[in-house]
Amino acid sequence: MGELEDAVMTRVWKWNRPVTVREVLEDLQQERSIAYTTVMTVLDNLHQKGWVRREAEGRAYRYEAVSTRAAYSAALMNEAWSQSDNPAAALIAFFGMMNEEQRRTLRDAIRIAQGPETPAPGPGSETDTDER
Repeated sequence: MGELEDAVMTRVWKWNRPVTVREVLEDLQQERSIAYTTVMTVLDNLHQKGWVRREAEGRAYRYEAVSTRAAYSAALMNEAWSQSDNPAAALIAFFGMMNEEQRRTLRDAIRIAQGPETPAPGPGSETDTDER
């Protein structure tokens, strides 16, 4: 995704509702000089790439994100990682770039992804094969 596409998608994700070209344009114009047709073209490109869906409203469209920013970030990370000739080394280098807060977040994410751990049965505990 290019810089302008990212700027547009950032707004679509942040607002989390269907948006018009005009709304995105007015917000972008607070930061830069940009034409209506440029924003319209970017949103059309994002639609063609599958990042937004659109629904006609009169003579215009309302655009809505197809997935979350988190899903987009995950896809980018997965793509970069899968292109590495040494995935383990790439992960180690990536982890080495993280600050302590990011490492804590990673540990929390791994715990969530693994799901709740089932404690090993202790002495005297019942199992599915025990007769009752």
